[in-house]
Amino acid sequence: MTQKIEKSEAEWRSELTPEQHRVLREAGTEPAFSGAYWDEHGSGVYRCAGCGAELFDASTKFDSGSGWPSFYQPMESDAVETHTDRAFFMTRTEVHCSRCGGHLGHIFDDAPEQPTGLRYCINSASLTLDKADVEPMEQV
Repeated sequence: MTQKIEKSEAEWRSELTPEQHRVLREAGTEPAFSGAYWDEHGSGVYRCAGCGAELFDASTKFDSGSGWPSFYQPMESDAVETHTDRAFFMTRTEVHCSRCGGHLGHIFDDAPEQPTGLRYCINSASLTLDKADVEPMEQV
């Protein structure tokens, strides 16, 4: 079971950038094609920008054409939690970090070419990327 992190509003505001706070703590959404990771293709581990929990492996990231980083599964099944979101006159499934409760984005079942058929559509502002170490190419 994931140990929950609880902080005061003042603590969150002091630790996050204004954009991270708006997305993670106020369930905001960054504009499409504006985040740092929508077009990132490197390997590594995507972590929650709020608490550092490991959320997604870069190997599960794919180009959905949506303008947000998209993954077909989390690193571990308990890394994220989902909740029904009925805002804006529609029903969607909201994705949260299971450790700190930060809003990450939404999950959709419209990715049939992916192994799970799922698209975790995640805001870049809710993530940090630990890039994998790549061995330097051998000089010839």
